[in-house]
Amino acid sequence: MNRKVIKQLDSPSTIGIIGGGQLGRMLVLEAKRLGLKVIVLDPKENSPAGQIADFQMVAEFDDLTALKLLALKTDVITYEFEHIDVALLGIIEQEGATIYPSAKTLGMIQNKYRQKSRLRNIGIKVPDFYRIENLAELVFIFDRLDQKMVLKTCTGGYDGKGSRVITDRCELEKTLAEFSDYGVMAEELIHYEKEVSIIFAMNHDGIQFYPVTENIHHQGILLNSFVPANISIEMENRIRTIARKIAEEINDYGVFCIEFFIDDSANILVNEIAPRPHNSGHYSIEGCVTSQFEQLARIITGMPLGSTELRLPCAMFNILGSEAATGKYQISGLDSMMGLTDCHLHLYGKPESGELKKIGHITALGDSVAAANSKAEKALSLIKINRLRSA
Repeated sequence: MNRKVIKQLDSPSTIGIIGGGQLGRMLVLEAKRLGLKVIVLDPKENSPAGQIADFQMVAEFDDLTALKLLALKTDVITYEFEHIDVALLGIIEQEGATIYPSAKTLGMIQNKYRQKSRLRNIGIKVPDFYRIENLAELVFIFDRLDQKMVLKTCTGGYDGKGSRVITDRCELEKTLAEFSDYGVMAEELIHYEKEVSIIFAMNHDGIQFYPVTENIHHQGILLNSFVPANISIEMENRIRTIARKIAEEINDYGVFCIEFFIDDSANILVNEIAPRPHNSGHYSIEGCVTSQFEQLARIITGMPLGSTELRLPCAMFNILGSEAATGKYQISGLDSMMGLTDCHLHLYGKPESGELKKIGHITALGDSVAAANSKAEKALSLIKINRLRSA
């Protein structure tokens, strides 16, 4: 295992975040609370993270000059999404930048085919998968998988984009052409009973696991997470054992998420790994002693890992935009929603909404998962997203 000690950074040191979305925003909030300065790099002005950081560099993610400047202005760098040119990160690492997780780790995880191959090689159960180079191969694999599969881009996919369930041969050629710029893989369609995930944090002192979270998706978008997951202690222990084996294989520092399928035979299959805080871990801000975002800030500044203990059962719902409220928007009903005890609102500062676009989330705590879930559902029902009409 990697035992290189992370350099301790005292406040007010400066951290750099590549990516200015909501994950970056929540990391900035924790970093500022710890007395750190933050510089965000994102091509969109006034990004959610850039709004509250000390400074935002407005530059494309593949701008090597900007990445080098970010490295010069900061003591350590992390990232809030995977779709970054690993070769460019490698260049600034070679020139002295400290990045957690490393460019090497990102290179393994961001390519789903490479990720799955690595997992299979160490004995981790994953859905059957195949690299696709042409239409003839795709047709052959489609038939081999009983004419039902998930076609995925090897890179670039997120929130259901770059992933499509196919059960009709007529869809093969069109989808292959649509996905081909990012590399294509075909995957066995798993008829799962549950989708769960686990967040783990790793530094030079060891590994801390968060509770297993149960997740509900729609069209590849996370709708709702609740914790503890409705699984047995034996199942949770099996998941932790798999996660520990993956953590040892990754052998790097940071906050990671592993998504799993549990099928009707109680088999546990790894779906994907994310090398960063994850939507299914948002509950940890109020639900755990140490949130996933504070944990990452601790790790990259050389501080001890915080406790991952769950304070109370909790439920998280994403606040998603709709087609009816596309564009600039207002949110009403906050007064009613905020009258609910131990129910917490997070809005991301995104200037525009759209169909299934994440513009915030709600977390509710309760004496049971059912109570927390009911409270969060009620809170969500009270919020209305309205299109902002021009004067």
